[in-house]
Amino acid sequence: MESWIPGLLLGVALSAGSGFRIFIPLLISNLAAKTGWVDLADNFAWMASDSATVLLVAATIAEIGAYYIPFIDNLLDTLAMPASVLAGTLLTSQFLAIHDPVIQWGLALVAGGGVAGTVQAGTSLLRLGSSKFTAGTGNSIFSTFENVLSSLVSLLAVWLPVIMGILTLLFAFWILKKLFRRRPKQPA
Repeated sequence: MESWIPGLLLGVALSAGSGFRIFIPLLISNLAAKTGWVDLADNFAWMASDSATVLLVAATIAEIGAYYIPFIDNLLDTLAMPASVLAGTLLTSQFLAIHDPVIQWGLALVAGGGVAGTVQAGTSLLRLGSSKFTAGTGNSIFSTFENVLSSLVSLLAVWLPVIMGILTLLFAFWILKKLFRRRPKQPA
């Protein structure tokens, strides 16, 4: 397997989370890089800096809070469409260890930006429908759902290799247990 494919898959998964919330996946990737769970491309070491962490925490809190204000959330959705594409592109590009920047950013834009924009478009339509039918009062339910989805998708993207390793070990143990389990002798 090419060395950049796992980075592409991680970036695209995090980009899907940025379609729900822009800053939650960026913060999770920042924390994962700071703790050594993920490796960043050489030109993205700044994404694991302390100043990036502080800015991303503040931006995440502000974004989550703003989406609980009726009709402000719809205004944010118009801004979030291009911002989510940018976030998805950044999230994917930071994990691509490709030395040609045209290929690195082009692939990140198409894969990560495309996924983030598609998810964001869907959530914007849902929020618009909720605003229309509930006069904005039902939007807080959607906001909570989007916050949870963005967090879960982002955490799963980072933790999936660990989860898959544990599941593989459990499956192997189960198979070995089945193979070596003694069967009682049946009377003749």
